[in-house]
Amino acid sequence: MTVGAEDLYEGYEPAPGFDAAPEFDDGERPAPAGGENVPEPVYGSLEQFVSEYLLPLYRRPVSGNGATWCAEWWRHPEAWVRLDSIWRAWEYLRLDPATGMSVWLRDHADPHMAMLLSADGPFRGCKPDEHARRPLQPLPSTPIPADTPDPTRPAGGQGG
Repeated sequence: MTVGAEDLYEGYEPAPGFDAAPEFDDGERPAPAGGENVPEPVYGSLEQFVSEYLLPLYRRPVSGNGATWCAEWWRHPEAWVRLDSIWRAWEYLRLDPATGMSVWLRDHADPHMAMLLSADGPFRGCKPDEHARRPLQPLPSTPIPADTPDPTRPAGGQGG
């Protein structure tokens, strides 16, 4: 399933360069540095991973007031990116027979799912069976003034 900006909820404009559906091309993954062979992914798409693995795994009571979920999760760009990162991490870490799944749960699935399911997360205003009538708007931002120093660079332009 590929969702473009026109399929996202009304009034939302994705950030420039936002790719809502970065699927693996032809079921192949990029080879890691070193040129080792990488197994084919188990799941061919994000939608397949979410519906066949993640949602059956994460069973939670959702109300729309406390823990919140939207059946139309794909309409929420933040959810899409978080779920995609959970899937990609799963595809990689499943190959570690020792601690891969523990690392995946601790470092990837649990933190992202906690954010997704939180009452103040991207599904705020949604009910489990109803997409929000008033979708959340992007966080506000103003342009950076031209004379603003870059806090990531040392003072005086000296390299370090």
